[in-house]
Amino acid sequence: MNAKAPHAIDIYVGGRVRARRLILGMSQTALGDRLGITFQQIQKYEKGVNRMGASRLQAAADILSVPISYFFQDNPSDQTRPEAADFDAVNAFLSTREGLSLNKAFSSIKSPDIRKTVVALVTSLAQGEEAAARQPADAPAVQASANAS
Repeated sequence: MNAKAPHAIDIYVGGRVRARRLILGMSQTALGDRLGITFQQIQKYEKGVNRMGASRLQAAADILSVPISYFFQDNPSDQTRPEAADFDAVNAFLSTREGLSLNKAFSSIKSPDIRKTVVALVTSLAQGEEAAARQPADAPAVQASANAS
């Protein structure tokens, strides 16, 4: 492992800090102010470039209203597990604004049937996008002319 490369656990913990901060609608500046550090330092923590010491991690947990164990839940540090890569992808997605927005909206849907319909819709859209990406560049023109007849 490169000595300069961030450690996987630091990246994971930083991602959990970011996800929780975004869930609360808190800016990096606001979290930094409460911790007595700059927003640039928060950015480095969230990317895993810098690791958070125990006391700072405890302070962040208090500010973000989570137990310190939250930052280590479901840690995919065992990369021998086949689902580790899937977990990393999900965690990365949930660390984005779009991922959080989608997760919040989906979580607010109470009906299991509507949830299944949403999942089916998103799955269908993803499959359609994958299929379109596999088509040759001239395929849409051929399809359009076939539909015109």
